[in-house]
Amino acid sequence: MQPNTTIRDILRMYRNGEVSEDEAVGALEGLRIEIIDGMARIDAGRSVRCGIPEVVLAEGKEPEAFAEIMLTQVKAAGRSVATRVSPEHLKALENRLPPEIRMEHREAARAVILSTGAEPVRHGGTVAILTAGTSDIPVAEEARLIAEEMGCEVRTAYDVGVAGIHRLFSAIRDLIPADVFIVAAGREGTLPAIVAGLVDRPVIGVPVSTGYGYMGGGEAALASMLQACSVLAVVNIDAGFTAGAFAAQIAHGGHRA
Repeated sequence: MQPNTTIRDILRMYRNGEVSEDEAVGALEGLRIEIIDGMARIDAGRSVRCGIPEVVLAEGKEPEAFAEIMLTQVKAAGRSVATRVSPEHLKALENRLPPEIRMEHREAARAVILSTGAEPVRHGGTVAILTAGTSDIPVAEEARLIAEEMGCEVRTAYDVGVAGIHRLFSAIRDLIPADVFIVAAGREGTLPAIVAGLVDRPVIGVPVSTGYGYMGGGEAALASMLQACSVLAVVNIDAGFTAGAFAAQIAHGGHRA
């Protein structure tokens, strides 16, 4: 199937026997958009098209608008995930939640999942997540949630930073079967480069906005990871979602038929 194929092209190819019924259905599902009162356009086909679920960023959204978006998404896709959720967002959801929709609050990840009963499809692959300190856990848990939603097994080892480097080695030994590593660190952000020098798997560094003073707020961690002499990929500050989705795509790649 060519990229940016139109519905007319898909129907023509199916009619001419150029694509199977399943291929045509998958392509059409990937183009689905749900429009909410001219306010939002929910990409209901993203999971089919890209393998990454549509995830709602609650931060910056009015609670009632957020609740409407989440409920529309779960009815369209069977599951709906939101990150950076505040108590006000949760309350708005709870007030409007119909009995047939289940809500799960992942407090550590600052996230919420709505479901009609559907569970993530297991695609194979294992993602390992490490943090330098306990302050980095919320970002790590956001990455964990997304990787799990994309069908990966996730293993974690938290609080294994360079201030007590001896904690790291036993943790890595237990995580070695993983297909990809996510390493979250704030302050000077050293841990991802160290891990990348110890394992033969891809490593994704996540700078976290812990730390203060000169180049605080994650800037020193980001600069350190970008300057690493060991090989690693680096996402934006506090970008747990991006790290989790990228890691899941890598993990899936090693388990495709």
